[in-house]
Amino acid sequence: MSIDRARRGLVAALALLMAAPALAGTWRHELGTLTLDGTPRRIVTLNWAATEAVLLLGVTPVGVANMDGYGYWVKEPPLPESGVFNVGLRMAPSLEAIAELKPDLIVTSTELAPAAELLERIAPTYVISVYRDGSQPYETARTQLLTLGQILDREDRAQAVLDDIEQTLASQRARLVRAGLTDRPVLLVSFMDDRHVRLYTPNGLFQKALDGLGLSNAWPTPGSFWGFSLVGLEAIAEYPDARLIVLSPTPPGLAERLADSPFWTHLPAVRRQQVYQIDTVWPFGGVYPIKRLATLITDSLLAGGSDRVR
Repeated sequence: MSIDRARRGLVAALALLMAAPALAGTWRHELGTLTLDGTPRRIVTLNWAATEAVLLLGVTPVGVANMDGYGYWVKEPPLPESGVFNVGLRMAPSLEAIAELKPDLIVTSTELAPAAELLERIAPTYVISVYRDGSQPYETARTQLLTLGQILDREDRAQAVLDDIEQTLASQRARLVRAGLTDRPVLLVSFMDDRHVRLYTPNGLFQKALDGLGLSNAWPTPGSFWGFSLVGLEAIAEYPDARLIVLSPTPPGLAERLADSPFWTHLPAVRRQQVYQIDTVWPFGGVYPIKRLATLITDSLLAGGSDRVR
């Protein structure tokens, strides 16, 4: 009987432990501290890096800022087709819409610092900015994912995501090395119009992908804390050995205007047919764009370039 009572006592203790709120704790963030009594279940994310991180952890947020834009620009990981509500613009979310969702955690960045006190009145708020002066975007995004993994009781999932990114970089780099495609530097750009590009700089998120692939960024100087510089096409001509990787989408009619441009047609990368256009990758996201970008760059370089954009 004493053994049976002991067993029953152990079962009861385990039941109480399982019923108790998980992962109560306190986490520091950019505007203070976040204290929770248990694991949040209803999450609202007010920037796309946070949305991406929560989805990577296998949690569907109940509210997201600018849902349509996320689907167009970020793409992966995808938002479910139902069960997620739009709460307004990223820079001007609707406090009423957020409150109606009754969240138990809001994730935002310091761009919304003036609204932080109002958000705290709705639900506990965690503030982290992947992009700000002096930040290292990939490392900050990595911290964001790992911390949210703790908060949401998904630490193993967070580490698995990071391990998968590193494995992807290694495997894609091996493909490029086997093909002998790591010997020439690259310039990674988005076209603004037929004379100006957003050029992604060594201090930006995308540099992590280039480093992981064993590719040299031909552009030597840092840009804004967003990781880019806006330059004219003439700046590309200063790096004649570089291959040109172009991110989609491009402005309407760009291909036709460039085809008629003597300046474009005489660029060294164009004359060598080393222009490589890839699908959309969000340059201001969290960790996942690194995996997406690395795979797209590798596939494009292996497929071969051209002298035009689409």
